[in-house]
Amino acid sequence: MRYYDFEHKVQSGELIVARKLAQEVLDIFYELFEGGYEIEKIRLVDEYDADDERSMADNNSSAFNYRVVAGTNTISAHSYGRAIDINPLINPYIVGDKVMPANAAEYADRDKAFDHKIDRTDLCYCIFRRHGWKWGGDWNNSKDYQHFYKEYDSPLKMAVNKLKRALLR
Repeated sequence: MRYYDFEHKVQSGELIVARKLAQEVLDIFYELFEGGYEIEKIRLVDEYDADDERSMADNNSSAFNYRVVAGTNTISAHSYGRAIDINPLINPYIVGDKVMPANAAEYADRDKAFDHKIDRTDLCYCIFRRHGWKWGGDWNNSKDYQHFYKEYDSPLKMAVNKLKRALLR
């Protein structure tokens, strides 16, 4: 996909996402591109030996990475290609006093103004939310300002929703 880097130069990047989300993700990034939204870099985490901390510390925006949620045994939504992190150095993951990536402490104070900060007024936030994605910045027990994710609908939930739509016709 094409994107603008922090010097507002057009670049090409790669993301791996779940097949069912691929077109939607292309649409989201097309809207970001059309809006002139800047993303420092978009590379596969393979270029960082799948090391999430290294990728985030380099402010690399990424999607698929088979791993657990930091500090847990829970498989991450990134493992299913259902999550995307945008400008993660500037939009860190914060749980308690811990800031990840480790070099992102200066961006932990979300009351400060700085470029490329994702908040509820940011174009990136608005576009992802319009497409039905959720944001880690809305979490209560931690804040993951870089993290957008699309929840998985179980087959049962999908069948119930299909039935509801049929009944509303």
